[in-house]
Order: sequence, then C-alpha cells, then structure tokens
Amino acid sequence: MNTKDVNDVRSTWNEQKARLKEKFKFLTDGDLKFEDGKIEEMFKVLQTKLGKTKPELTKILADL
Repeated sequence: MNTKDVNDVRSTWNEQKARLKEKFKFLTDGDLKFEDGKIEEMFKVLQTKLGKTKPELTKILADL
C-alpha cells in the first residue's frame, strides 16, 4: 500500500470503521485498530476475518 492510500485510510478511518462494524457486526474494535506503521497487519487481519483478498477488501473500503 502506498503512502497516499495510507493517508486516505487514516483521514477517514473513524467513519470507515463505523461503517465496517455496521456491515460486518462480528468485527471488533481490536480488529479495526489503526496504528501507524501497522496498516498492512490490520489489512491481513481483516482479510482473514472477512475471507477476502486484498483487492476485494480495498474495494469494500472504497465503497463504504
């Protein structure tokens, strides 16, 4: 993920997190914890929990 993508996610993360929790009620705050430098790890957790590929997860986030 490039720097622009990380900045885009960071700037809207609270809104996206709330929408993800609405759409996927089984996600926890821990699953959605955004830490600088650990976005790839968070994406891997979400990919596993949702059973999605990285492109599928990226699309889900873009469509929120």
